[in-house]
Amino acid sequence: MSGGDPIGDERVVAVLDRAAWGVNPILDLASVDPFGIKARTFLPPVEGGSALDRVLDGVAWLLDLAEVPGTAAWERAGDERRASWWLTRLGTLNTMVVAFPGVLGPVAKRLPLQDLLGFANQTLVLVAVARELGVTDRTAQVELLASVLCGREIDARTLLADTTDIAERVDDQPAGWRPFAAIGGLWSTARTLRAIPDELHRRPQPIRVFQVLGHVPLVGAIAGYLGERGALFDAAVQGKRWIDGHTVRTAVAGQGVHGITTV
Repeated sequence: MSGGDPIGDERVVAVLDRAAWGVNPILDLASVDPFGIKARTFLPPVEGGSALDRVLDGVAWLLDLAEVPGTAAWERAGDERRASWWLTRLGTLNTMVVAFPGVLGPVAKRLPLQDLLGFANQTLVLVAVARELGVTDRTAQVELLASVLCGREIDARTLLADTTDIAERVDDQPAGWRPFAAIGGLWSTARTLRAIPDELHRRPQPIRVFQVLGHVPLVGAIAGYLGERGALFDAAVQGKRWIDGHTVRTAVAGQGVHGITTV
């Protein structure tokens, strides 16, 4: 669409709504425990168990040490600590992919690949952080993404009122547990965001020096990673600022969590 009519708010909101709809189930997968290893973090080590039990207890200890979602340590962590976990763990993993678009060869030359993957990475992390801070309503998530990544202050509920609810399209609903779901989520989110190419450059960007060094052989990959890492942290800071400025946090009785209602 570059060079044509500007993309309207309706189109941006529809695409971001589709992206948020796909991201939320992917983030939920981080808490699943298909082999029952995380459940071991809530129990004492098996005394006199088999060699397999000792191995599984060791893996469980490592997962608990890393405060992986679904472990006992994760349950003990507060909202802010959980939000930081997504930024530092998921963000680090996905930023490695964002920083090395050249591995895809000719594809990278035809697409604004680094901006596309960077936008997708920031989308994933922003939704993850927002959820931990109580923003679980998808409409509010869309407004957050539009503000931080596109510089648009919009009323997503009104703009989406006359559109078909994308969540009803179950033919491509994200599947159940699978390994490397975060990386897969980055790619699937990027595919969705290709529909708004003119918005991709609006996201928080690496500082200029890293953008320049990113074109230098050998050091370019490191500069690209550091630059995208800084841009992701910038997006997270802006996201938290948006939450503080646009929402009211209220305790949910008896659950020890928080809900967010827009004002």
